[in-house]
Amino acid sequence: MSPAKADRAVRVQGLEKSFGDWPVLWDLDLTLDWGQLLVLAGPNGSGKTTLLRILSTQVKPDFGAVSIAGFDLKRQPNQVRRCVGVVGHNTFLHSDLTCLENLVFYGRLFRLQNPGKTALEVLAQVGLEHRAGHRVRTLSNGMQRRVSLARALLHDPLLLLLDEPEVGLDGPSVAMLGELITRWTGLGRSIVMTTHNLELVKSWPGSQGHLDNGKVRIGEDRPSAVEETGPGL
Repeated sequence: MSPAKADRAVRVQGLEKSFGDWPVLWDLDLTLDWGQLLVLAGPNGSGKTTLLRILSTQVKPDFGAVSIAGFDLKRQPNQVRRCVGVVGHNTFLHSDLTCLENLVFYGRLFRLQNPGKTALEVLAQVGLEHRAGHRVRTLSNGMQRRVSLARALLHDPLLLLLDEPEVGLDGPSVAMLGELITRWTGLGRSIVMTTHNLELVKSWPGSQGHLDNGKVRIGEDRPSAVEETGPGL
């Protein structure tokens, strides 16, 4: 499905999610156009990770309507999954397999015609083609994060969901991430990204938002960095 076939990359209306008696998201509305980057900040527990997990079908919302590339999250979850690439706090890599073997494994799950060739191409995009034959457990944390990013790119998704992708990356890797984001949005694809460091992304072409009190507020003045670190809700 091409971006032109749906009017919005993401459309969220009246989204609500609680864990037990603890409300995390409520009455949340959000739209994201094609070719846009939305960077979300907010303190731990504000719901950043929960929102991305809902958009990727990993968590079911309590109420509300969500569509990704025109596909309804509740009625068409399989189509949604094919539209999104996800980088979370867990790399979802098999430590005893090589980088190439990991990506070929996921490529087969997505039924790619030539998973080996595609795996090498995405490894090159994250600057790790020379590590293709190395076992994941021998790589640094930052390199494992880059392989995780390559995994998210394998099936050429329309939407990338990146949960603090800069964590563990060194300077050159962060620069690579910025270039990839610029290239991705330039192709008309969209990205929702969370971060604790808005200073890092000021030069990237996108909108900055803040998630608090269960809602996304875009374009409001906020501190340039959020001091809380580590994965939250």
